[in-house]
Amino acid sequence: MAEPFELAVVTGGAGFVGAHLCSALLAAGTEVVAVDNLVTSATGALDSVRDHPRFRFVEHDVTTPFSLPTMADVVFHLASAASPRDYLALPIETLRAGSLGTEHALDFARAAGARFVLASTSEVYGDPAEHPQTESYWGNVNPVGPRSVYDEAKRYAEAITVAYRGKHGLNTGIARIFNTYGPGMRPDDGRMIPTFLRQASVGEPLTVTGSGEQTRSICYVTDTVRGLVALAHSDHPGPVNIGNPHELRVRDLADLIRTITGSSSTIEYVDAAEDDPQRRCPDISLAREALGWRPRVAPDEGIRLTAKWFSRAE
Repeated sequence: MAEPFELAVVTGGAGFVGAHLCSALLAAGTEVVAVDNLVTSATGALDSVRDHPRFRFVEHDVTTPFSLPTMADVVFHLASAASPRDYLALPIETLRAGSLGTEHALDFARAAGARFVLASTSEVYGDPAEHPQTESYWGNVNPVGPRSVYDEAKRYAEAITVAYRGKHGLNTGIARIFNTYGPGMRPDDGRMIPTFLRQASVGEPLTVTGSGEQTRSICYVTDTVRGLVALAHSDHPGPVNIGNPHELRVRDLADLIRTITGSSSTIEYVDAAEDDPQRRCPDISLAREALGWRPRVAPDEGIRLTAKWFSRAE
């Protein structure tokens, strides 16, 4: 097992994945500085670590330059609106987080002598014509569609990360994250799993967009975090897919949630979202070979853990 980092900076550290990453790093013995402007964070996301002696929180919008009075071993750049509801409400802010925010985080990593890990997304593949998606696939993205503010922000973030590596010799790695879920998600964030769980808990119909035949590959948050940390401990530049290759139809996922929660909710089919990917599944061969990483939590187990947390949080 790799030695823990002495100090890590996590932008977007109060977000869903960011908060789990901060907790995991602290548990491993790392000092952590979380940077976040709290615009899309869940209330109390960092309550469990806020008083930890090795944790500091800095409220800051990374679209303006920042500096910290410290060196760092690694910078994890997660700052961005991540759910469709958020990035559609904050289109300019999302684009700025991916462009200016990434540049400022890269500048800080360069000044601090840190490895830089970009949390990119499977959305860079768009509605893929290749299945499963490998890192060599260039994607099928609509640059002027409603999802473009997020998709193109992340594609630009990857491009500038690669440019800093080439121009400045910065030690960088890019992770492409696939549909992460788990405890700590906001029930109202608009993503599929928290929406289904919220609807199931009150007996509302589970709203499935389109035919429900479209597929997703869902990755439990602890697995995603392990992948990010494994990439940080490596010297691999990426991009590397971090996701669970177990592919599920959306309507089957809705049925699984009804079964696990014991809900009497029906399934209601609504209009498909524009540019909604029809198939989404990662090829994780590179992650297995380069990082020794694979997901450990099966979808049914992860959904049970998430549903249990949601029932306590209500």
